[in-house]
Amino acid sequence: MPGLIDRFLNTEKSGKAGANPVSDLLRQCKKSFVFVAVLTFVIEILSITPIVFMWNMFDRVISSRSMVTLVSLTSLVMLAYGFWSGLEWVRTRMMIRISLRIDWDIAARVFDTSFRRYVARKDVDVHQVLGDVVQLRQFLTGQPLLALMSAPYAVIFIFIGWAFHPYLALFILVATIIQLLAAYSTSRITTPALRDANDASAQAKRLAAQSLSQSDTALALGMQSAIRQRWYTKHQHFLAMQVNASESAGLVGGATGYLSHVMPSLQMALACFLAIEGAITGGMVIAASFLLSHAIRPIQQVMGSWASIQSAKQSLERLNAMVAEDDVASKRMPLPAPKGVLDVRELVVQPVTAKRPILFNLNFAAQPGQVMAILGPSAAGKTSLIKVLVGLWEPTRGHVRLDGAEVAPWIRDDLGQYIGFVPQDIVMFEGTVAENIARLGVVNPDKVVNAAKAIGIHEIILSFPQGYETRLGENGYPLTGGQKQRMAIARAVYGDPIYVLMDEPNANLDDEGERALATLIQSLKARKALVIFSSHRPKLVGVADLALVLKEGQQVAFGPLRDVLGQLNNTVHTLGNTALPAPAKVPAPEQTKAVVADVPQGASS
Repeated sequence: MPGLIDRFLNTEKSGKAGANPVSDLLRQCKKSFVFVAVLTFVIEILSITPIVFMWNMFDRVISSRSMVTLVSLTSLVMLAYGFWSGLEWVRTRMMIRISLRIDWDIAARVFDTSFRRYVARKDVDVHQVLGDVVQLRQFLTGQPLLALMSAPYAVIFIFIGWAFHPYLALFILVATIIQLLAAYSTSRITTPALRDANDASAQAKRLAAQSLSQSDTALALGMQSAIRQRWYTKHQHFLAMQVNASESAGLVGGATGYLSHVMPSLQMALACFLAIEGAITGGMVIAASFLLSHAIRPIQQVMGSWASIQSAKQSLERLNAMVAEDDVASKRMPLPAPKGVLDVRELVVQPVTAKRPILFNLNFAAQPGQVMAILGPSAAGKTSLIKVLVGLWEPTRGHVRLDGAEVAPWIRDDLGQYIGFVPQDIVMFEGTVAENIARLGVVNPDKVVNAAKAIGIHEIILSFPQGYETRLGENGYPLTGGQKQRMAIARAVYGDPIYVLMDEPNANLDDEGERALATLIQSLKARKALVIFSSHRPKLVGVADLALVLKEGQQVAFGPLRDVLGQLNNTVHTLGNTALPAPAKVPAPEQTKAVVADVPQGASS
């Protein structure tokens, strides 16, 4: 039995510790599994109780007509049944506790890992991996695992058959071997088809979930039919794979089904022949009819549950592979609170799906209390750079260090409290306005109100139906684009972060909101926070101390804003569709005029 457990946990595939973290966790429960296996052995021994009972009823009670023997045998069998049921109850509770421990220990790690992989644009299906945890837990408490544990104990019934007559034992042995060969053939034929069908099903479900997330746009633009066709194509592929798996299993299943019907009748015929010959008694004939069914029942259950067993094994393999990749992050030592010293050297970023780097050879630095504007035309790499600076994407080469430590590997729960981040695509989470501003943590009313006032949205929130208790999210109170952007900025500055990054923070703001944002940035600068933002609009750029100019992912210029503008040979420049005003304490839009000019490739700091 330990060998069966090791085989399922892939012990033979992994030569080093930590390569299969989920299997290692299951292996920590090995003593509990062995205890369950021992209980299973005792339960299988007790399962011969009805066989022995019928044997004695026909051979002793009926022939002797003894009421004392009848009452005694019935009382004994009732006690045996009670003990049997008690052991099954203990075994079930033990398996439930093993599965709960696995869920408690692994579910949170799987969620964090899939979360980080999704943000890093790595291939991951969050619904599938969380379903894998459920699949594994259900397997640990379900009939397929019990069938696997019970299958080796078919030998018990072979020995009982031997006690009746060697021919019966030989027949049970042959029937068991045939069933094992059928089960092995089924696994060899159906496993690849089942794997392909499960993968195709996951792809179809992922496409459906992604389509629903953009349902408003799709319905408005008349894209529903096109999306349905794309999904249905993948769904049909899944159906084809599933049909192949079912037909492959049915080919062997037809033969095994025939054998499962024929074998009991053949055994009964053999037992009757032996009784006619005087080799066994009539009671043994009745008891023998149950021997074969008890011997091959676990094997038949394994065959019937083979799809579930394979699904659980594939779930374990996926969880092992994903958690092992991210397991190092959970073992890092926490670092002290950063002060906001940023240093970027030789930064290169190239996504797996890209043919060329989207950011190439960037070098710049910033200090606490400085404001840096990232400028450039569309597709210059501004959003990508901010995601790298905040640690969402890892550099392909080079370094992004905050206070000397790499940002991407930093433990996010530790670093996140010191970071303010405003993404370009803003989403509010399920929860109240206060909970969203407080980052879904414990709500500090004073900090929430201060953050809202800092961006000038406090009075707007008070006008909501329930004020700060108004529910947001997919089905919550609808926010305008400007309200949503201000809410995201309030969330970013909640808790007084020292490292604030904002991607197009004024894209949806009106003049009043833009003035509030400029004032907020000045206040962040005054309390020595490092602020980095990208913008296409000239009003906000004037509050910056530093400017980084990008074009096609390359650094064109970096330095003090006034020097960068001087390098571009004009007081006011337009970089693609980005207007650059002269630096000023208060931006003066009426002094800004657009001049269409390309960025000189040689301008750099």
